[in-house]
Amino acid sequence: VQLVESGGGSVHSGGSLRLTCVASGYTSSRYCVAWFRRRPGKELEGVASVSDDGVTKYGYSMKGRFTVSQTVSQDNAKNTLYLQMDGLKPEDTAMYYCAASSPPAAPICTTIEADFNDWGQGTQVTVSA
Repeated sequence: VQLVESGGGSVHSGGSLRLTCVASGYTSSRYCVAWFRRRPGKELEGVASVSDDGVTKYGYSMKGRFTVSQTVSQDNAKNTLYLQMDGLKPEDTAMYYCAASSPPAAPICTTIEADFNDWGQGTQVTVSA
C-alpha cells in the first residue's frame, strides 16, 4: 500500500489541523489504516485506526481531541484517511505518520505499530504556546 500524507503545519495552542493520507495499492478488500505520531524524544504512539468497514479505534488518551475518518473510492482501490485535530497543545508537536495493513494483521484494527506493514513519509505538526 502506498501512503501519502499532507496537512501538517504550524499552529498556536488551541488551534486545529486536519491531516490527510491518500492510500492506494490495496491487495485485499480488507484493510486497516491508522495514524501514529512520534513526539521529540518519545516512542511512536498509536493515535487512531479505522477498518475497511469503518470501525474506529483510538490510542490511549487520544479520543476527544482527535477524530479519525475516511472516504473510500467506489472501486475500493483507494481511500483517503483523515485525522481532525482540535484543541491542539504544544505536547501534540510530532511527526504524524499514516500506516496501513492489507489484509489486516489482526481480527480487529489496532493502534499497535507491529500490526502495520506500510508507512508513509510523515507530516510534521508543530504547536506553539
